[in-house]
Amino acid sequence: MSDDRLIVALDVPHAVGGLELARRIGPAVGFYKIGLGMLTGGGLALARELKDEHGKRIFLDMKLFDIGATVEAAVRGLAQFDLDFLTVHGDPHVVRAAMEGAAGSRTRILAVTILTSLDRADLDAGLMRPGDMAEMVTARAAAAFDAGADGVIASPQEAAAIRAQPEAAGRLIVTPGVRPAGSAPGDQKRVATPSMAVTAGADHIVVGRPVWSAPDPAKAAQDIVDELATSGATH
Repeated sequence: MSDDRLIVALDVPHAVGGLELARRIGPAVGFYKIGLGMLTGGGLALARELKDEHGKRIFLDMKLFDIGATVEAAVRGLAQFDLDFLTVHGDPHVVRAAMEGAAGSRTRILAVTILTSLDRADLDAGLMRPGDMAEMVTARAAAAFDAGADGVIASPQEAAAIRAQPEAAGRLIVTPGVRPAGSAPGDQKRVATPSMAVTAGADHIVVGRPVWSAPDPAKAAQDIVDELATSGATH
């Protein structure tokens, strides 16, 4: 049985491969993330097929960023696909525009705080202001909530601090950078295990490579579901 707290990232190049992977995983997963890397490979068509024909929930991870009018138009167009989650960058003007674009739909807007593949050295290289990484993530989450975001994307390491904010009440925290114990971190730098992430405050965890690169993706996904169940992980 699936647990929708687990979102599996279909990080494959095209829709045919994504559909085949979803078929291999079967009922162990009910929620999938489709990202920018598959956009030109039929990602939107796959999103519709998985949702309409297979009853799966869909997280479209586009991380939109542009002037307000463009973001609003893009979100309005994407919301017609009845997506569950859609990401935008967490800058307040972007969040406000996205919320306008999603108005009247069931699509929930998630604001990206700071990518889980980045650390302080990466922010320095990008000329971002000095400061503690966790404090910056928490501040961006608060600003996104104030702008109306339905939830935020942050690493498991910041989930507890975000959850403790009064503004986080009733909002979603979705954490990439989740790795089962013993898994290689890959390109992620701020990671935690599935049960640790949920206990810290995450509503959903996103896991990609440890599932889709496993010899048996269905078993890899089921092991994560079992970990959440047997650990009693809850926030």
